[in-house]
Amino acid sequence: MNINDRLYWEEVHKIIGAAMAVHRYFGCGFTEKVYQDALEVELSSQNIPFEREAELHAVYNGHELNSTFKPDFICYDKIIVELKAVQELDDLHRAQAINYGKVSEANIALLINFGEKSLKFERYLIRD
Repeated sequence: MNINDRLYWEEVHKIIGAAMAVHRYFGCGFTEKVYQDALEVELSSQNIPFEREAELHAVYNGHELNSTFKPDFICYDKIIVELKAVQELDDLHRAQAINYGKVSEANIALLINFGEKSLKFERYLIRD
């Protein structure tokens, strides 16, 4: 295993554990917003530091753009957490999580899907 595969391993494990607690409670079938609200409660109860829907700006050729992006959560100031409640993740969902990571200068992006029978997640290394 590459050392980068373990970057923020403990923090990622805690975030996934919080998401699993939410999924165990609700299962699949709710809207993304329900899972987002519940995950906010769970992150707080587990003392996981986060910011919800932080407004981010992309930079193009040294110019900050007016367009804003709002990832669902930024945890530990370095992990983007993007939630979905879909039957199956696709490449657009993956690109969104990765691009939020790039814009935010996060190290890791987590894409978590509550829309399947069991919780699914994907972890992306943005920068080490």
